[in-house]
Amino acid sequence: MTEKDHNPSSTHPPLPPTSEDEQFSRLRLLRSRRVGVTTYKRLLTEHGTAQNALAALPEVARAAGVEKYEICPEAVVQAELNAARAAGARLIMHGTPAYPEILSELDDAPPFLWVLGDPDLLNRPMISLVGARNASSLGTRMARALARDLGQQGYVIVSGLARGVDAAAHLAALPTGTVAVQAGGVDVIYPAENTQLAQDIAGSGLRLSEQPIGLQPMARHFPTRNRIISGLSRATVVVEAAAKSGSLITARDALDQGRDVLAVPGNPFDARAAGCNQLIREGATLVRSAADVIEALTPLHGETPQLPLGIPDKPRAKRSPTKNKALKDVATLHRKILARLSPSPVAEDQLIRDLAVAPADAAPVLLDLELDGQITRQSGGLLSRG
Repeated sequence: MTEKDHNPSSTHPPLPPTSEDEQFSRLRLLRSRRVGVTTYKRLLTEHGTAQNALAALPEVARAAGVEKYEICPEAVVQAELNAARAAGARLIMHGTPAYPEILSELDDAPPFLWVLGDPDLLNRPMISLVGARNASSLGTRMARALARDLGQQGYVIVSGLARGVDAAAHLAALPTGTVAVQAGGVDVIYPAENTQLAQDIAGSGLRLSEQPIGLQPMARHFPTRNRIISGLSRATVVVEAAAKSGSLITARDALDQGRDVLAVPGNPFDARAAGCNQLIREGATLVRSAADVIEALTPLHGETPQLPLGIPDKPRAKRSPTKNKALKDVATLHRKILARLSPSPVAEDQLIRDLAVAPADAAPVLLDLELDGQITRQSGGLLSRG
């Protein structure tokens, strides 16, 4: 039982999650050891219902070499439900009307979301703003201006509740709507300095997480959280980001999901701007104001939005078919590399020959994937899935 991508033939399409018993069983299946999103979906496809999948799970684990496998106890799931009720959290399941349609498009869409606040915000168009935790004064000012002006145009601002750019964006968007995607449990506020902001978001916006109630966030939870930030949004705007940062992981996720990526340029001598400048150099749309973001997007409801006071109106430029081409080429190469790799090592030079790309083009992409933990480099020039 691994999280490898594969698409088995579907002989038992998953049944709609109409009953509370099925919902409980699906949550129990997802919380079972070694069951991630890919395995969860495969088991439902193969067995039709969560109850059937749970019954088959010990044998599936045994076939994968895991002896004495035990599925998640019912008491653990019931405790999570009780804790959620005490926290005032609501569970939204994939395949139900309350689940955000834009997120359901993802191959690795979270099967469940715990939410605190106003879930109706998930029905509105969203834009994510992400950036450095140690943001500069100019960076936080830019985040506030973008969040405020985009919010006035009907967009919900999505971010990760981190300090710096995230916090500035959430705060400015509170009057118009903001969604905070958390790396830990939706009831666990991190960092502690954003406690008041998190409470305010739960009051007038929305906090959400795919993680169990009460889970303390760990480093490995943040990259998976980032795919939800970008997945909820029509576009991701990077305000400030170092050359190797979580914000660039979010930008890469956005590209893999077919979303637009935009970036605010910065001082070339400021390391916090290196990632944004790199994105722009590779084809990301340059952002000077909310007007640039709106111009880059398909108009809401088929009409050009009215810009707020202070944003100069200008003719809408025709979108270039080559916009973000370099970034999308990189995202395509990411997918091709991951599709060819498995836990069994393969020689790097053989992989590059199979991909039919120049070594100079493959090297930086392989390094990105290695730094992101998605591939592992072994002795003798061998590569495998991380």
